[in-house]
Amino acid sequence: MTKLTETGTSRYVTVDGMRLHYNVAGEGESVIMLHGAGPGASGWSNFHRNIDAFADAGYQVILLDCPGFNKSDAIVSDVQRFLLNARAVKGLMDALDIKRTHLVGNSLGGGSSLAFALEYPERLNKMVLMGPAAVGPSLFQALPMEGIKALFGLYHHPTMENMNKMLEIFVHDPSRITEELRSARFANMLSHKEHLANFIKSTELAPLHVIDYSPSLANIAAETLVIWGRDDRFVPLDWGLKLLWGMPNAQLHVFSKCGHWAQWEHAGKFNALCLDFLKQ
Repeated sequence: MTKLTETGTSRYVTVDGMRLHYNVAGEGESVIMLHGAGPGASGWSNFHRNIDAFADAGYQVILLDCPGFNKSDAIVSDVQRFLLNARAVKGLMDALDIKRTHLVGNSLGGGSSLAFALEYPERLNKMVLMGPAAVGPSLFQALPMEGIKALFGLYHHPTMENMNKMLEIFVHDPSRITEELRSARFANMLSHKEHLANFIKSTELAPLHVIDYSPSLANIAAETLVIWGRDDRFVPLDWGLKLLWGMPNAQLHVFSKCGHWAQWEHAGKFNALCLDFLKQ
Protein backbone atom coordinates (compact mmCIF):
# COMPACT_ATOMS: atom_id res chain seq x y z
CA MET A 1 0.00 0.00 0.00
CA THR A 2 1.23 3.50 -0.85
CA LYS A 3 2.20 5.42 2.26
CA LEU A 4 -0.59 7.74 3.31
CA THR A 5 -0.12 11.51 3.36
CA GLU A 6 -1.84 14.26 5.31
CA THR A 7 -2.89 16.03 2.11
CA GLY A 8 -4.18 12.90 0.42
CA THR A 9 -6.38 11.92 3.37
CA SER A 10 -7.68 15.41 4.25
CA ARG A 11 -11.45 15.98 4.40
CA TYR A 12 -14.00 18.41 5.92
CA VAL A 13 -17.47 18.04 7.38
CA THR A 14 -19.87 20.57 8.91
CA VAL A 15 -21.37 19.70 12.30
CA ASP A 16 -23.88 22.07 13.94
CA GLY A 17 -22.56 24.94 11.82
CA MET A 18 -18.91 24.18 12.64
CA ARG A 19 -16.48 23.08 9.96
CA LEU A 20 -14.41 20.17 11.23
CA HIS A 21 -11.32 18.79 9.55
CA TYR A 22 -10.34 15.14 9.61
CA ASN A 23 -8.06 12.68 7.86
CA VAL A 24 -9.51 9.36 6.72
CA ALA A 25 -8.10 6.16 5.26
CA GLY A 26 -9.11 2.54 4.84
CA GLU A 27 -12.41 0.68 4.80
CA GLY A 28 -14.18 -1.42 7.39
CA GLU A 29 -15.16 -0.86 11.01
CA SER A 30 -14.67 2.75 12.09
CA VAL A 31 -11.81 3.79 14.41
CA ILE A 32 -11.83 7.46 15.40
CA MET A 33 -8.61 8.79 16.94
CA LEU A 34 -8.65 11.88 19.19
CA HIS A 35 -5.55 13.95 19.84
CA GLY A 36 -4.29 15.77 22.92
CA ALA A 37 -4.41 19.41 23.96
CA GLY A 38 -0.91 20.68 23.14
CA PRO A 39 -0.55 23.82 21.00
CA GLY A 40 -0.23 22.83 17.36
CA ALA A 41 -1.83 19.44 17.97
CA SER A 42 -3.80 17.73 15.22
CA GLY A 43 -5.10 14.31 14.40
CA TRP A 44 -2.29 13.82 11.91
CA SER A 45 0.53 15.00 14.19
CA ASN A 46 -0.62 12.66 16.98
CA PHE A 47 -1.39 9.58 14.90
CA HIS A 48 0.60 9.66 11.65
CA ARG A 49 2.60 6.65 12.87
CA ASN A 50 -0.59 4.65 13.40
CA ILE A 51 -3.01 5.39 10.57
CA ASP A 52 -1.28 3.15 7.98
CA ALA A 53 -1.21 0.10 10.25
CA PHE A 54 -4.89 0.42 11.22
CA ALA A 55 -5.99 1.02 7.61
CA ASP A 56 -3.93 -1.95 6.41
CA ALA A 57 -5.59 -4.10 9.10
CA GLY A 58 -9.03 -3.45 7.62
CA TYR A 59 -10.36 -0.43 9.51
CA GLN A 60 -11.70 2.93 8.38
CA VAL A 61 -9.41 5.23 10.37
CA ILE A 62 -10.50 8.81 11.09
CA LEU A 63 -8.14 11.33 12.67
CA LEU A 64 -10.30 14.21 13.88
CA ASP A 65 -9.03 17.74 14.44
CA CYS A 66 -11.11 18.57 17.50
CA PRO A 67 -12.99 21.91 17.59
CA GLY A 68 -10.53 24.77 17.99
CA PHE A 69 -7.52 22.76 16.79
CA ASN A 70 -5.53 22.74 13.55
CA LYS A 71 -7.77 23.05 10.46
CA SER A 72 -11.09 22.81 12.31
CA ASP A 73 -13.00 26.01 13.01
CA ALA A 74 -11.95 28.28 15.86
CA ILE A 75 -14.15 28.31 18.93
CA VAL A 76 -14.50 29.87 22.36
CA SER A 77 -16.85 27.71 24.39
CA ASP A 78 -18.19 27.51 27.93
CA VAL A 79 -19.04 23.84 27.34
CA GLN A 80 -16.37 21.76 29.05
CA ARG A 81 -13.89 20.63 26.45
CA PHE A 82 -14.33 16.87 26.88
CA LEU A 83 -18.08 17.10 26.28
CA LEU A 84 -17.56 19.53 23.38
CA ASN A 85 -15.29 17.01 21.67
CA ALA A 86 -17.64 14.10 22.41
CA ARG A 87 -20.47 15.99 20.74
CA ALA A 88 -18.23 16.74 17.75
CA VAL A 89 -17.45 13.02 17.39
CA LYS A 90 -21.14 12.15 17.51
CA GLY A 91 -21.93 14.83 14.91
CA LEU A 92 -19.12 13.57 12.67
CA MET A 93 -20.49 10.04 12.92
CA ASP A 94 -23.98 11.21 12.05
CA ALA A 95 -22.70 13.16 9.04
CA LEU A 96 -20.72 10.15 7.77
CA ASP A 97 -23.48 7.64 8.61
CA ILE A 98 -21.32 5.75 11.11
CA LYS A 99 -23.55 3.85 13.54
CA ARG A 100 -20.86 2.70 15.98
CA THR A 101 -17.14 3.31 16.33
CA HIS A 102 -14.03 2.32 18.22
CA LEU A 103 -12.31 5.27 19.91
CA VAL A 104 -8.58 5.80 20.41
CA GLY A 105 -7.91 8.83 22.61
CA ASN A 106 -4.67 10.37 23.88
CA SER A 107 -4.65 12.80 26.86
CA LEU A 108 -7.41 15.36 26.15
CA GLY A 109 -8.65 12.90 23.53
CA GLY A 110 -8.77 10.20 26.20
CA GLY A 111 -10.91 12.38 28.46
CA SER A 112 -13.09 13.16 25.46
CA SER A 113 -13.45 9.43 24.82
CA LEU A 114 -14.62 8.93 28.41
CA ALA A 115 -17.19 11.68 27.90
CA PHE A 116 -18.38 10.00 24.70
CA ALA A 117 -18.65 6.63 26.45
CA LEU A 118 -20.88 8.18 29.11
CA GLU A 119 -22.98 10.33 26.78
CA TYR A 120 -23.39 7.97 23.81
CA PRO A 121 -22.75 4.38 24.99
CA GLU A 122 -24.94 2.95 22.21
CA ARG A 123 -22.57 4.45 19.59
CA LEU A 124 -19.36 2.99 21.07
CA ASN A 125 -17.69 -0.34 20.38
CA LYS A 126 -14.28 -0.63 22.07
CA MET A 127 -12.05 2.09 23.46
CA VAL A 128 -8.29 2.64 23.77
CA LEU A 129 -7.16 5.32 26.23
CA MET A 130 -3.56 6.57 26.37
CA GLY A 131 -2.80 8.73 29.40
CA PRO A 132 -6.32 10.20 29.44
CA ALA A 133 -7.26 13.35 31.30
CA ALA A 134 -10.19 13.91 33.69
CA VAL A 135 -9.59 11.20 36.28
CA GLY A 136 -9.41 13.40 39.41
CA PRO A 137 -6.69 13.66 42.06
CA SER A 138 -3.53 11.55 42.22
CA LEU A 139 -2.35 9.64 45.26
CA PHE A 140 1.32 10.08 44.37
CA GLN A 141 1.82 13.19 42.23
CA ALA A 142 1.20 16.86 42.87
CA LEU A 143 -1.02 18.27 40.13
CA PRO A 144 -0.65 19.85 37.66
CA MET A 145 2.41 17.90 36.60
CA GLU A 146 5.46 19.30 34.82
CA GLY A 147 4.13 18.63 31.33
CA ILE A 148 0.80 20.40 31.90
CA LYS A 149 2.65 23.44 33.21
CA ALA A 150 4.82 23.45 30.08
CA LEU A 151 1.73 23.05 27.86
CA PHE A 152 0.00 26.09 29.33
CA GLY A 153 3.28 27.99 29.31
CA LEU A 154 3.41 27.45 25.55
CA TYR A 155 -0.20 28.58 25.13
CA HIS A 156 0.62 31.84 26.92
CA HIS A 157 4.06 32.33 25.31
CA PRO A 158 4.20 30.55 21.92
CA THR A 159 7.95 30.55 21.31
CA MET A 160 10.17 27.87 19.79
CA GLU A 161 11.98 27.59 23.11
CA ASN A 162 8.73 26.78 24.90
CA MET A 163 7.68 24.42 22.10
CA ASN A 164 10.93 22.47 22.50
CA LYS A 165 10.48 22.38 26.26
CA MET A 166 7.00 20.85 25.92
CA LEU A 167 7.99 18.35 23.22
CA GLU A 168 10.96 17.09 25.23
CA ILE A 169 8.69 16.43 28.21
CA PHE A 170 6.29 14.50 25.97
CA VAL A 171 8.74 11.66 25.44
CA HIS A 172 11.14 9.51 27.43
CA ASP A 173 14.02 10.05 24.98
CA PRO A 174 14.08 13.63 23.62
CA SER A 175 16.87 12.74 21.17
CA ARG A 176 14.25 10.95 19.06
CA ILE A 177 12.41 14.22 18.33
CA THR A 178 13.62 15.34 14.91
CA GLU A 179 14.09 18.91 13.80
CA GLU A 180 11.43 18.24 11.17
CA LEU A 181 8.90 17.37 13.88
CA ARG A 182 9.84 20.42 15.96
CA SER A 183 9.59 22.78 13.00
CA ALA A 184 6.34 21.28 11.69
CA ARG A 185 4.62 21.45 15.06
CA PHE A 186 5.78 25.04 15.61
CA ALA A 187 4.66 26.12 12.14
CA ASN A 188 1.29 24.46 12.64
CA MET A 189 0.81 26.28 15.95
CA LEU A 190 1.61 29.68 14.43
CA SER A 191 -0.55 29.09 11.35
CA HIS A 192 -3.61 28.96 13.60
CA LYS A 193 -2.72 31.46 16.33
CA GLU A 194 -6.39 32.17 17.04
CA HIS A 195 -6.63 28.71 18.59
CA LEU A 196 -4.10 29.64 21.27
CA ALA A 197 -6.00 32.58 22.76
CA ASN A 198 -9.32 30.79 22.32
CA PHE A 199 -8.12 27.73 24.23
CA ILE A 200 -7.07 29.91 27.17
CA LYS A 201 -10.41 31.75 27.11
CA SER A 202 -12.31 28.47 26.96
CA THR A 203 -10.41 26.97 29.89
CA GLU A 204 -11.22 30.08 31.92
CA LEU A 205 -14.92 29.63 31.14
CA ALA A 206 -14.86 25.85 31.67
CA PRO A 207 -11.72 24.78 33.56
CA LEU A 208 -10.35 21.39 32.56
CA HIS A 209 -8.97 20.45 35.96
CA VAL A 210 -12.35 20.39 37.70
CA ILE A 211 -13.68 17.53 35.54
CA ASP A 212 -13.40 14.12 37.19
CA TYR A 213 -15.03 11.13 35.52
CA SER A 214 -13.82 8.62 38.10
CA PRO A 215 -17.16 8.48 40.01
CA SER A 216 -18.88 7.46 36.75
CA LEU A 217 -16.39 4.86 35.51
CA ALA A 218 -18.53 1.93 36.68
CA ASN A 219 -21.16 3.05 34.13
CA ILE A 220 -18.80 2.50 31.18
CA ALA A 221 -19.42 -1.02 29.93
CA ALA A 222 -17.31 -0.82 26.76
CA GLU A 223 -14.26 -3.02 26.61
CA THR A 224 -11.34 -0.68 27.20
CA LEU A 225 -7.58 -0.93 26.79
CA VAL A 226 -5.79 1.59 29.00
CA ILE A 227 -2.20 2.38 27.95
CA TRP A 228 0.30 4.37 29.98
CA GLY A 229 3.92 5.39 29.70
CA ARG A 230 5.87 4.55 32.85
CA ASP A 231 7.72 7.86 32.49
CA ASP A 232 4.71 10.06 31.74
CA ARG A 233 5.30 13.60 33.02
CA PHE A 234 1.89 14.96 31.98
CA VAL A 235 -0.55 12.64 33.74
CA PRO A 236 0.12 10.39 36.75
CA LEU A 237 0.48 6.64 36.35
CA ASP A 238 -1.88 5.89 39.25
CA TRP A 239 -4.74 7.27 37.14
CA GLY A 240 -4.29 4.14 35.03
CA LEU A 241 -4.98 2.04 38.13
CA LYS A 242 -8.06 4.14 38.89
CA LEU A 243 -9.39 3.35 35.42
CA LEU A 244 -8.52 -0.33 35.81
CA TRP A 245 -10.28 -0.56 39.17
CA GLY A 246 -13.22 1.63 38.18
CA MET A 247 -14.21 0.31 34.75
CA PRO A 248 -15.78 -3.17 34.69
CA ASN A 249 -14.20 -4.22 31.37
CA ALA A 250 -10.80 -2.50 31.40
CA GLN A 251 -7.27 -3.82 31.09
CA LEU A 252 -4.03 -1.89 31.60
CA HIS A 253 -0.73 -2.00 29.71
CA VAL A 254 2.29 0.06 30.81
CA PHE A 255 5.19 0.73 28.45
CA SER A 256 8.60 1.22 30.04
CA LYS A 257 10.90 3.93 28.65
CA CYS A 258 7.80 5.79 27.49
CA GLY A 259 6.36 9.22 28.16
CA HIS A 260 2.99 10.72 27.22
CA TRP A 261 3.12 9.69 23.53
CA ALA A 262 2.93 5.90 23.59
CA GLN A 263 1.45 5.82 20.09
CA TRP A 264 4.49 7.71 18.79
CA GLU A 265 7.37 6.42 20.93
CA HIS A 266 6.41 2.75 20.64
CA ALA A 267 4.37 2.92 17.44
CA GLY A 268 4.99 -0.63 16.24
CA LYS A 269 4.23 -2.29 19.56
CA PHE A 270 1.34 0.11 20.16
CA ASN A 271 -0.24 -0.70 16.80
CA ALA A 272 0.09 -4.45 17.34
CA LEU A 273 -1.30 -4.24 20.88
CA CYS A 274 -4.33 -2.16 19.85
CA LEU A 275 -5.13 -4.19 16.75
CA ASP A 276 -5.00 -7.42 18.72
CA PHE A 277 -7.34 -5.88 21.31
CA LEU A 278 -9.83 -4.66 18.70
CA LYS A 279 -9.93 -8.04 16.97
CA GLN A 280 -10.53 -10.10 20.13
